[in-house]
Amino acid sequence: MNDFLFYLAAFAVVIGVLVVVHEYGHYAVARLCGVKVLRFSVGFGRPLWSRRFGPDGTEWAIGAFPFGGYVKMLDEREAPVASVELHRAFNRQPVGRRIAIVAAGPAANFLLAILVYWAIFWHGTEELRPVLGAPPAATAAAAGGFAYGERIVKVAGTPVQTWEDVRWQLLQRAAEESDVRLEVINERHEVALRRLDLGVIRASGWEGDAFQQLGLTPYRPRLPPVVGKVVAGEAGARAGLRDGDRFFAIDGEPVEYWSDVVRLVRAAPGRSLRADILRGDRELSLAMTPQLHEERGQRFGRLGISVHESAPLRDDLTVVVAYGPVDAFGRALHETWDKSVFSLVMLGKMLTGEVSWRNLSGPVTIADYAGQSAKLGIEHYLKFMALVSISLGVLNLLPIPILDGGHLMYYLVEIIKRGPVSERSMEIGQQVGLALLLMLMAFAFYNDINRLISG
Repeated sequence: MNDFLFYLAAFAVVIGVLVVVHEYGHYAVARLCGVKVLRFSVGFGRPLWSRRFGPDGTEWAIGAFPFGGYVKMLDEREAPVASVELHRAFNRQPVGRRIAIVAAGPAANFLLAILVYWAIFWHGTEELRPVLGAPPAATAAAAGGFAYGERIVKVAGTPVQTWEDVRWQLLQRAAEESDVRLEVINERHEVALRRLDLGVIRASGWEGDAFQQLGLTPYRPRLPPVVGKVVAGEAGARAGLRDGDRFFAIDGEPVEYWSDVVRLVRAAPGRSLRADILRGDRELSLAMTPQLHEERGQRFGRLGISVHESAPLRDDLTVVVAYGPVDAFGRALHETWDKSVFSLVMLGKMLTGEVSWRNLSGPVTIADYAGQSAKLGIEHYLKFMALVSISLGVLNLLPIPILDGGHLMYYLVEIIKRGPVSERSMEIGQQVGLALLLMLMAFAFYNDINRLISG
Protein backbone atom coordinates (compact mmCIF):
# COMPACT_ATOMS: atom_id res chain seq x y z
CA MET A 1 0.00 0.00 0.00
CA ASN A 2 2.86 2.36 0.86
CA ASP A 3 4.53 1.63 -2.50
CA PHE A 4 1.22 2.28 -4.29
CA LEU A 5 0.80 5.67 -2.62
CA PHE A 6 4.45 6.56 -3.31
CA TYR A 7 4.13 5.67 -7.00
CA LEU A 8 0.82 7.54 -7.23
CA ALA A 9 2.35 10.65 -5.67
CA ALA A 10 5.39 10.49 -7.96
CA PHE A 11 3.09 10.19 -10.99
CA ALA A 12 0.82 13.02 -9.81
CA VAL A 13 3.76 15.40 -9.36
CA VAL A 14 5.11 14.66 -12.86
CA ILE A 15 1.73 15.08 -14.55
CA GLY A 16 0.86 18.15 -12.49
CA VAL A 17 4.13 19.92 -13.28
CA LEU A 18 4.02 19.09 -17.00
CA VAL A 19 0.40 20.15 -17.42
CA VAL A 20 0.96 23.43 -15.58
CA VAL A 21 4.10 24.17 -17.63
CA HIS A 22 2.34 23.34 -20.91
CA GLU A 23 -0.76 25.42 -20.20
CA TYR A 24 1.28 28.28 -18.74
CA GLY A 25 3.11 28.47 -22.06
CA HIS A 26 -0.24 29.10 -23.79
CA TYR A 27 -1.30 31.53 -21.05
CA ALA A 28 1.90 33.59 -20.99
CA VAL A 29 2.07 34.10 -24.76
CA ALA A 30 -1.69 34.81 -24.96
CA ARG A 31 -1.27 37.58 -22.38
CA LEU A 32 1.80 38.84 -24.23
CA CYS A 33 -0.29 39.05 -27.42
CA GLY A 34 -3.05 40.95 -25.63
CA VAL A 35 -5.57 38.10 -25.61
CA LYS A 36 -7.90 37.91 -22.61
CA VAL A 37 -7.67 34.61 -20.71
CA LEU A 38 -10.91 33.55 -19.02
CA ARG A 39 -9.79 30.33 -17.32
CA PHE A 40 -6.61 28.41 -16.58
CA SER A 41 -7.57 24.86 -15.61
CA VAL A 42 -5.46 21.92 -14.50
CA GLY A 43 -7.71 18.93 -15.21
CA PHE A 44 -11.06 18.72 -16.95
CA GLY A 45 -14.66 18.60 -15.81
CA ARG A 46 -16.31 20.28 -12.87
CA PRO A 47 -13.84 22.47 -10.90
CA LEU A 48 -12.97 21.11 -7.47
CA TRP A 49 -11.34 24.42 -6.61
CA SER A 50 -11.24 27.80 -8.31
CA ARG A 51 -10.18 31.38 -7.59
CA ARG A 52 -9.99 34.54 -9.69
CA PHE A 53 -6.73 36.47 -9.94
CA GLY A 54 -5.12 39.14 -12.10
CA PRO A 55 -6.35 42.30 -13.81
CA ASP A 56 -8.71 40.33 -16.09
CA GLY A 57 -10.13 38.23 -13.27
CA THR A 58 -8.81 35.01 -14.83
CA GLU A 59 -10.30 31.95 -13.14
CA TRP A 60 -7.65 29.50 -11.95
CA ALA A 61 -9.16 26.06 -11.42
CA ILE A 62 -8.43 22.42 -10.64
CA GLY A 63 -10.76 20.04 -12.51
CA ALA A 64 -12.21 16.75 -11.33
CA PHE A 65 -10.38 14.72 -14.02
CA PRO A 66 -6.63 15.32 -13.59
CA PHE A 67 -5.30 14.09 -16.96
CA GLY A 68 -4.55 17.29 -18.86
CA GLY A 69 -5.68 20.88 -18.68
CA TYR A 70 -6.66 23.85 -20.80
CA VAL A 71 -6.54 27.62 -21.16
CA LYS A 72 -9.87 29.17 -22.15
CA MET A 73 -9.51 32.46 -24.02
CA LEU A 74 -12.02 35.09 -25.10
CA ASP A 75 -13.37 33.83 -28.43
CA GLU A 76 -16.43 34.79 -30.50
CA ARG A 77 -16.85 31.18 -31.63
CA GLU A 78 -17.64 30.11 -28.08
CA ALA A 79 -19.68 33.00 -26.71
CA PRO A 80 -20.70 36.57 -27.62
CA VAL A 81 -17.96 39.14 -27.02
CA ALA A 82 -18.58 42.76 -26.08
CA SER A 83 -17.57 45.20 -28.81
CA VAL A 84 -15.09 46.93 -26.49
CA GLU A 85 -13.21 43.62 -26.06
CA LEU A 86 -13.27 42.34 -29.63
CA HIS A 87 -9.64 43.30 -30.11
CA ARG A 88 -8.76 40.92 -27.22
CA ALA A 89 -10.58 37.90 -28.67
CA PHE A 90 -8.38 35.00 -29.80
CA ASN A 91 -10.20 34.55 -33.11
CA ARG A 92 -9.58 38.23 -34.01
CA GLN A 93 -5.80 37.90 -33.72
CA PRO A 94 -3.53 37.76 -36.81
CA VAL A 95 -2.59 34.22 -37.78
CA GLY A 96 1.00 34.76 -36.64
CA ARG A 97 -0.12 35.51 -33.10
CA ARG A 98 -2.46 32.54 -33.04
CA ILE A 99 0.41 30.30 -34.15
CA ALA A 100 2.62 31.71 -31.39
CA ILE A 101 -0.05 31.14 -28.71
CA VAL A 102 -0.78 27.55 -29.77
CA ALA A 103 2.89 26.60 -30.27
CA ALA A 104 3.83 28.04 -26.86
CA GLY A 105 2.45 25.00 -24.98
CA PRO A 106 4.70 22.37 -26.59
CA ALA A 107 7.56 24.91 -26.62
CA ALA A 108 7.20 25.25 -22.83
CA ASN A 109 7.55 21.47 -22.45
CA PHE A 110 10.72 21.45 -24.55
CA LEU A 111 12.07 24.41 -22.56
CA LEU A 112 11.41 22.59 -19.29
CA ALA A 113 13.34 19.56 -20.55
CA ILE A 114 16.26 21.75 -21.61
CA LEU A 115 16.38 23.46 -18.20
CA VAL A 116 16.20 20.14 -16.33
CA TYR A 117 18.98 18.59 -18.41
CA TRP A 118 21.04 21.75 -18.08
CA ALA A 119 20.80 21.64 -14.27
CA ILE A 120 21.66 17.93 -14.19
CA PHE A 121 24.63 18.21 -16.56
CA TRP A 122 25.94 21.27 -14.71
CA HIS A 123 25.51 19.74 -11.25
CA GLY A 124 26.96 16.41 -12.38
CA THR A 125 25.76 12.85 -11.87
CA GLU A 126 27.51 9.69 -10.77
CA GLU A 127 26.82 6.94 -13.28
CA LEU A 128 28.03 3.44 -14.08
CA ARG A 129 30.84 3.03 -16.57
CA PRO A 130 29.94 0.70 -19.47
CA VAL A 131 32.00 -2.25 -18.21
CA LEU A 132 30.76 -5.63 -19.46
CA GLY A 133 29.82 -8.76 -17.62
CA ALA A 134 30.08 -12.16 -19.30
CA PRO A 135 27.62 -12.20 -22.24
CA PRO A 136 25.04 -15.02 -22.12
CA ALA A 137 25.47 -17.76 -24.70
CA ALA A 138 23.63 -17.49 -28.03
CA THR A 139 23.32 -13.69 -27.86
CA ALA A 140 24.58 -11.03 -30.26
CA ALA A 141 27.20 -9.93 -27.71
CA ALA A 142 28.55 -13.47 -27.38
CA ALA A 143 28.65 -13.85 -31.18
CA GLY A 144 30.45 -10.52 -31.43
CA GLY A 145 33.27 -11.69 -29.14
CA PHE A 146 32.55 -9.38 -26.20
CA ALA A 147 34.22 -10.55 -23.00
CA TYR A 148 33.93 -10.14 -19.23
CA GLY A 149 35.64 -6.99 -17.94
CA GLU A 150 35.81 -5.14 -21.28
CA ARG A 151 34.78 -1.48 -21.20
CA ILE A 152 32.97 0.12 -24.14
CA VAL A 153 34.67 3.38 -25.11
CA LYS A 154 33.07 4.15 -28.50
CA VAL A 155 29.88 3.25 -30.35
CA ALA A 156 30.16 3.79 -34.11
CA GLY A 157 33.03 6.19 -33.46
CA THR A 158 31.12 8.23 -30.85
CA PRO A 159 32.83 8.32 -27.40
CA VAL A 160 30.70 7.03 -24.52
CA GLN A 161 31.25 7.35 -20.77
CA THR A 162 28.24 5.61 -19.22
CA TRP A 163 25.79 2.77 -19.77
CA GLU A 164 23.14 5.37 -20.52
CA ASP A 165 25.33 6.76 -23.34
CA VAL A 166 25.73 3.25 -24.77
CA ARG A 167 22.00 2.51 -24.58
CA TRP A 168 21.09 5.76 -26.33
CA GLN A 169 23.65 5.29 -29.11
CA LEU A 170 22.55 1.70 -29.76
CA LEU A 171 18.85 2.64 -29.89
CA GLN A 172 19.58 5.41 -32.37
CA ARG A 173 21.74 3.12 -34.54
CA ALA A 174 19.18 0.30 -34.42
CA ALA A 175 16.57 2.62 -35.92
CA GLU A 176 18.60 2.87 -39.14
CA GLU A 177 21.33 0.21 -39.18
CA SER A 178 21.49 -3.59 -38.91
CA ASP A 179 24.79 -3.71 -37.01
CA VAL A 180 27.27 -1.39 -35.32
CA ARG A 181 30.97 -1.31 -34.46
CA LEU A 182 31.99 -0.84 -30.83
CA GLU A 183 35.46 -0.05 -29.56
CA VAL A 184 36.34 -1.75 -26.28
CA ILE A 185 39.31 -1.84 -23.93
CA ASN A 186 40.03 -4.81 -21.68
CA GLU A 187 41.59 -5.10 -18.22
CA ARG A 188 45.05 -5.33 -19.82
CA HIS A 189 44.39 -2.00 -21.60
CA GLU A 190 44.26 -3.66 -25.01
CA VAL A 191 41.93 -1.97 -27.52
CA ALA A 192 39.73 -4.04 -29.84
CA LEU A 193 36.85 -3.50 -32.27
CA ARG A 194 33.72 -5.58 -31.89
CA ARG A 195 30.75 -5.94 -34.24
CA LEU A 196 27.29 -6.07 -32.67
CA ASP A 197 24.29 -7.35 -34.64
CA LEU A 198 21.27 -5.12 -33.87
CA GLY A 199 18.78 -7.30 -35.74
CA VAL A 200 17.29 -8.75 -32.56
CA ILE A 201 15.97 -5.31 -31.54
CA ARG A 202 14.27 -4.75 -34.86
CA ALA A 203 12.94 -8.32 -34.98
CA SER A 204 11.32 -7.88 -31.55
CA GLY A 205 9.45 -4.76 -32.69
CA TRP A 206 11.50 -2.80 -30.13
CA GLU A 207 9.79 -4.58 -27.25
CA GLY A 208 11.65 -5.43 -24.06
CA ASP A 209 15.06 -4.44 -22.73
CA ALA A 210 17.54 -3.80 -25.56
CA PHE A 211 20.60 -4.68 -23.46
CA GLN A 212 19.07 -7.98 -22.37
CA GLN A 213 18.17 -8.87 -25.94
CA LEU A 214 21.67 -8.07 -27.19
CA GLY A 215 23.37 -9.85 -24.28
CA LEU A 216 25.15 -6.73 -22.99
CA THR A 217 25.18 -7.31 -19.24
CA PRO A 218 26.66 -4.85 -16.72
CA TYR A 219 29.83 -5.93 -14.97
CA ARG A 220 29.28 -7.64 -11.65
CA PRO A 221 32.53 -7.52 -9.69
CA ARG A 222 33.46 -10.71 -7.88
CA LEU A 223 33.27 -9.13 -4.46
CA PRO A 224 34.17 -11.05 -1.32
CA PRO A 225 31.08 -12.02 0.75
CA VAL A 226 31.70 -9.42 3.45
CA VAL A 227 28.88 -7.39 4.99
CA GLY A 228 29.37 -3.63 4.64
CA LYS A 229 26.20 -2.32 6.28
CA VAL A 230 23.28 -3.81 8.20
CA VAL A 231 20.01 -1.87 8.12
CA ALA A 232 18.48 -1.58 11.59
CA GLY A 233 15.18 -3.43 12.02
CA GLU A 234 15.59 -5.55 8.87
CA ALA A 235 15.91 -9.35 8.72
CA GLY A 236 19.73 -9.30 8.75
CA ALA A 237 19.86 -7.18 11.89
CA ARG A 238 17.30 -9.43 13.63
CA ALA A 239 19.46 -12.45 12.79
CA GLY A 240 22.45 -10.83 14.51
CA LEU A 241 24.57 -10.00 11.46
CA ARG A 242 27.11 -7.19 11.91
CA ASP A 243 29.28 -5.02 9.69
CA GLY A 244 32.41 -6.93 8.68
CA ASP A 245 30.90 -10.43 8.97
CA ARG A 246 32.15 -12.75 6.22
CA PHE A 247 29.92 -15.53 4.88
CA PHE A 248 31.59 -18.84 4.02
CA ALA A 249 28.46 -21.03 3.74
CA ILE A 250 24.66 -20.72 3.66
CA ASP A 251 22.61 -23.83 4.43
CA GLY A 252 25.73 -25.92 3.85
CA GLU A 253 26.42 -24.47 0.38
CA PRO A 254 29.88 -22.86 0.14
CA VAL A 255 29.89 -19.13 -0.53
CA GLU A 256 32.77 -17.66 -2.53
CA TYR A 257 31.46 -14.30 -3.72
CA TRP A 258 28.82 -11.79 -2.63
CA SER A 259 26.76 -12.76 -5.68
CA ASP A 260 26.36 -16.22 -4.09
CA VAL A 261 24.88 -14.60 -0.97
CA VAL A 262 22.43 -12.58 -3.08
CA ARG A 263 21.38 -15.65 -5.09
CA LEU A 264 20.71 -17.84 -2.04
CA VAL A 265 18.92 -15.12 -0.05
CA ARG A 266 16.68 -14.04 -2.93
CA ALA A 267 15.62 -17.66 -3.50
CA ALA A 268 14.45 -18.16 0.11
CA PRO A 269 11.80 -15.55 1.04
CA GLY A 270 10.29 -16.38 4.43
CA ARG A 271 12.42 -19.54 4.85
CA SER A 272 14.93 -19.99 7.66
CA LEU A 273 18.55 -20.32 6.53
CA ARG A 274 21.69 -21.25 8.45
CA ALA A 275 24.48 -18.77 7.83
CA ASP A 276 28.06 -19.82 8.65
CA ILE A 277 30.16 -16.69 9.07
CA LEU A 278 33.55 -15.48 10.20
CA ARG A 279 33.54 -12.64 12.71
CA GLY A 280 37.13 -11.72 13.30
CA ASP A 281 38.80 -15.02 14.23
CA ARG A 282 35.59 -16.75 15.33
CA GLU A 283 33.31 -19.02 13.34
CA LEU A 284 29.60 -18.53 14.06
CA SER A 285 26.34 -20.06 12.86
CA LEU A 286 23.29 -17.79 12.71
CA ALA A 287 19.67 -18.50 11.81
CA MET A 288 18.33 -15.89 9.41
CA THR A 289 14.97 -15.62 7.65
CA PRO A 290 14.96 -13.41 4.54
CA GLN A 291 11.98 -11.08 4.50
CA LEU A 292 9.50 -11.54 1.66
CA HIS A 293 9.71 -8.60 -0.74
CA GLU A 294 7.60 -8.04 -3.83
CA GLU A 295 8.48 -5.69 -6.67
CA ARG A 296 6.90 -5.49 -10.14
CA GLY A 297 5.23 -8.87 -9.68
CA GLN A 298 8.40 -10.66 -8.51
CA ARG A 299 8.70 -12.17 -5.02
CA PHE A 300 12.11 -12.62 -3.45
CA GLY A 301 13.95 -12.65 -0.14
CA ARG A 302 15.82 -9.70 1.34
CA LEU A 303 17.96 -9.32 4.47
CA GLY A 304 18.57 -5.58 4.47
CA ILE A 305 22.34 -5.87 4.23
CA SER A 306 24.83 -4.46 1.73
CA VAL A 307 28.23 -5.55 0.57
CA HIS A 308 31.47 -4.00 1.76
CA GLU A 309 32.93 -2.05 -1.16
CA SER A 310 36.39 -0.55 -1.39
CA ALA A 311 36.74 3.03 -2.68
CA PRO A 312 39.13 2.12 -5.56
CA LEU A 313 36.60 -0.41 -6.89
CA ARG A 314 33.82 2.19 -6.81
CA ASP A 315 36.05 4.64 -8.68
CA ASP A 316 36.77 2.01 -11.35
CA LEU A 317 33.08 1.30 -11.97
CA THR A 318 31.55 4.78 -11.73
CA VAL A 319 32.19 8.13 -13.33
CA VAL A 320 30.94 11.62 -12.46
CA VAL A 321 29.57 13.26 -15.60
CA ALA A 322 29.60 17.04 -15.23
CA TYR A 323 30.04 20.08 -17.51
CA GLY A 324 30.55 23.79 -17.14
CA PRO A 325 27.41 25.97 -17.44
CA VAL A 326 27.90 26.77 -21.14
CA ASP A 327 28.79 23.21 -22.20
CA ALA A 328 25.97 21.85 -20.02
CA PHE A 329 23.46 24.07 -21.82
CA GLY A 330 24.73 22.90 -25.22
CA ARG A 331 24.51 19.29 -24.08
CA ALA A 332 20.95 19.91 -22.80
CA LEU A 333 19.90 21.32 -26.19
CA HIS A 334 21.45 18.35 -27.96
CA GLU A 335 19.80 15.86 -25.60
CA THR A 336 16.36 17.42 -26.02
CA TRP A 337 16.69 17.60 -29.81
CA ASP A 338 17.91 13.99 -30.13
CA LYS A 339 15.12 12.59 -27.98
CA SER A 340 12.48 14.64 -29.81
CA VAL A 341 13.65 13.39 -33.21
CA PHE A 342 13.90 9.83 -31.92
CA SER A 343 10.32 10.01 -30.61
CA LEU A 344 9.10 11.09 -34.05
CA VAL A 345 11.10 8.32 -35.74
CA MET A 346 9.57 5.72 -33.42
CA LEU A 347 6.06 7.06 -34.03
CA GLY A 348 6.68 6.81 -37.76
CA LYS A 349 7.91 3.23 -37.41
CA MET A 350 4.78 2.37 -35.41
CA LEU A 351 2.68 3.56 -38.35
CA THR A 352 4.70 1.44 -40.79
CA GLY A 353 4.62 -1.61 -38.51
CA GLU A 354 8.38 -1.74 -37.86
CA VAL A 355 7.82 -0.94 -34.17
CA SER A 356 5.19 -2.79 -32.17
CA TRP A 357 2.21 -0.82 -30.86
CA ARG A 358 2.78 -2.67 -27.59
CA ASN A 359 5.50 -0.08 -26.89
CA LEU A 360 2.77 2.54 -26.42
CA SER A 361 2.43 3.26 -22.69
CA GLY A 362 -0.56 4.48 -20.71
CA PRO A 363 -0.87 6.12 -17.29
CA VAL A 364 -0.28 2.89 -15.33
CA THR A 365 3.10 2.25 -16.97
CA ILE A 366 4.07 5.93 -16.68
CA ALA A 367 3.14 5.87 -12.98
CA ASP A 368 5.27 2.72 -12.53
CA TYR A 369 8.29 4.37 -14.15
CA ALA A 370 7.68 7.56 -12.16
CA GLY A 371 7.79 5.62 -8.89
CA GLN A 372 10.84 3.60 -9.90
CA SER A 373 12.80 6.70 -10.95
CA ALA A 374 11.80 8.54 -7.75
CA LYS A 375 13.12 5.64 -5.68
CA LEU A 376 16.47 5.85 -7.49
CA GLY A 377 16.89 9.50 -6.49
CA ILE A 378 16.07 13.06 -7.51
CA GLU A 379 18.39 13.05 -10.55
CA HIS A 380 16.73 9.97 -12.07
CA TYR A 381 13.29 11.39 -11.29
CA LEU A 382 14.11 14.70 -12.98
CA LYS A 383 15.49 12.88 -16.03
CA PHE A 384 12.26 10.92 -16.23
CA MET A 385 10.26 14.16 -15.96
CA ALA A 386 12.32 15.72 -18.77
CA LEU A 387 11.75 12.67 -20.99
CA VAL A 388 7.98 12.72 -20.42
CA SER A 389 7.97 16.48 -21.03
CA ILE A 390 9.63 15.92 -24.42
CA SER A 391 7.11 13.19 -25.24
CA LEU A 392 4.25 15.51 -24.32
CA GLY A 393 5.68 18.26 -26.51
CA VAL A 394 6.13 15.92 -29.47
CA LEU A 395 2.67 14.39 -29.04
CA ASN A 396 0.99 17.80 -28.98
CA LEU A 397 2.70 18.83 -32.22
CA LEU A 398 1.28 15.90 -34.17
CA PRO A 399 -1.12 17.10 -36.90
CA ILE A 400 -4.18 15.67 -35.15
CA PRO A 401 -6.98 18.27 -35.15
CA ILE A 402 -7.82 18.07 -31.45
CA LEU A 403 -4.16 18.68 -30.47
CA ASP A 404 -2.03 21.82 -30.76
CA GLY A 405 -0.45 20.41 -33.92
CA GLY A 406 -3.87 20.15 -35.52
CA HIS A 407 -4.58 23.83 -34.88
CA LEU A 408 -1.18 24.73 -36.29
CA MET A 409 -2.08 22.68 -39.38
CA TYR A 410 -5.28 24.75 -39.78
CA TYR A 411 -3.29 27.99 -39.53
CA LEU A 412 -0.82 26.77 -42.13
CA VAL A 413 -3.73 26.05 -44.50
CA GLU A 414 -5.09 29.52 -43.70
CA ILE A 415 -1.78 31.10 -44.71
CA ILE A 416 -1.65 29.08 -47.96
CA LYS A 417 -5.26 29.73 -49.02
CA ARG A 418 -5.28 33.25 -47.54
CA GLY A 419 -8.46 32.62 -45.65
CA PRO A 420 -9.60 30.74 -42.54
CA VAL A 421 -10.59 27.08 -42.64
CA SER A 422 -14.37 26.68 -42.70
CA GLU A 423 -16.22 25.93 -39.46
CA ARG A 424 -17.56 22.70 -41.00
CA SER A 425 -14.07 21.48 -41.90
CA MET A 426 -12.85 22.23 -38.41
CA GLU A 427 -15.82 20.42 -36.88
CA ILE A 428 -15.14 17.30 -38.96
CA GLY A 429 -11.45 17.55 -38.10
CA GLN A 430 -12.24 17.72 -34.39
CA GLN A 431 -14.34 14.57 -34.64
CA VAL A 432 -11.63 12.70 -36.54
CA GLY A 433 -8.97 13.94 -34.12
CA LEU A 434 -11.01 12.85 -31.11
CA ALA A 435 -11.50 9.40 -32.64
CA LEU A 436 -7.75 9.04 -33.28
CA LEU A 437 -6.92 10.20 -29.76
CA LEU A 438 -9.40 7.78 -28.20
CA MET A 439 -7.91 4.97 -30.30
CA LEU A 440 -4.40 5.80 -29.06
CA MET A 441 -5.66 5.92 -25.47
CA ALA A 442 -7.38 2.55 -25.91
CA PHE A 443 -4.13 1.01 -27.18
CA ALA A 444 -2.21 2.52 -24.26
CA PHE A 445 -4.69 1.26 -21.64
CA TYR A 446 -4.74 -2.19 -23.26
CA ASN A 447 -0.95 -2.33 -23.09
CA ASP A 448 -1.02 -1.26 -19.43
CA ILE A 449 -3.51 -3.98 -18.53
CA ASN A 450 -1.57 -6.57 -20.52
CA ARG A 451 1.65 -5.67 -18.70
CA LEU A 452 -0.10 -5.97 -15.33
CA ILE A 453 -1.47 -9.39 -16.20
CA SER A 454 1.74 -10.75 -17.75
CA GLY A 455 4.00 -9.11 -15.16
